Amino acid sequence: MTNSALTLERADWQATESAHAARADALTAGWRARRDRAGGKGGEKHPVEDFLFTYYSYKPSLMRRWHPGAGIELLDAAAEPRANWKFAAQGRHPGSVILDESALRETRGSEFAAIRAILHGTASRAAHFGCFGLHEWAMVYRQDEHRHEVPLRLGQQGTDAVVEAHDIRCSHFDAYRFFTPEAAPRNRLAPTRENQPLLEQAGCLHAGMDLYKWAVKLGPLVPGETLLDTFELARDIRWLDMRASPYDVSAWGGEAVPIETPEGKAEYVRAQRGFTERGQVLRERLLVLLST
Repeated sequence: MTNSALTLERADWQATESAHAARADALTAGWRARRDRAGGKGGEKHPVEDFLFTYYSYKPSLMRRWHPGAGIELLDAAAEPRANWKFAAQGRHPGSVILDESALRETRGSEFAAIRAILHGTASRAAHFGCFGLHEWAMVYRQDEHRHEVPLRLGQQGTDAVVEAHDIRCSHFDAYRFFTPEAAPRNRLAPTRENQPLLEQAGCLHAGMDLYKWAVKLGPLVPGETLLDTFELARDIRWLDMRASPYDVSAWGGEAVPIETPEGKAEYVRAQRGFTERGQVLRERLLVLLST
């Protein structure tokens, strides 16, 4: 590193880039192995982890691409492929590369404003811890065909009984929109894409997972470490999401969190609070990037 804290010597940024790629490879190893065993056709399914690559639909190669973030000048980088990446520009030093932050914000300004509205609203709103992950149960309520080819722990009748015995209070539109027609009227709220900035709250597991989506959408504004931190959070949340769901994911190493019991509810809320704290830290990081 040079005298300027905003300038990275080639050896320094290449070491960081390599470490980032190795971390990204470790996080996507399972997905890539299943894809390769299926001949690249996605034939081998994993009901927990596939969500991170199919619902969000971002390729593992995207996670491997390291960005330093705004205001960081990489010395001796002009001959590297990154010099031709979108929004890359010549830095103050000959042969250096830096993010053209002004061009990025000008091009993506309206999208960034919408993301900031959701993140700010979520961060400033009180977190709720009484949903117990019932959104997954509402997605299979009175339904013969399910989104995942995985058996239900309690069977269909037992699953329906859990839904009917609980107060459903899902605030996340992208979960609510998958409720069965019979389950939707049972929800306390009626989330829509339009009222999402008003309803999103930090206790929601899906709001925490979506931090990965927002980090991807912010592109080179987000340092590589933060991008992978959001993915790790999404992965950890997804495991709780499915362990607390009506599905039996024991074949994939997921021990059930039986939210139909007081003990299961308590276990769910403990984990939910931990994810909320982690999510708020990352949410604030993204908001700082959007505000500078």
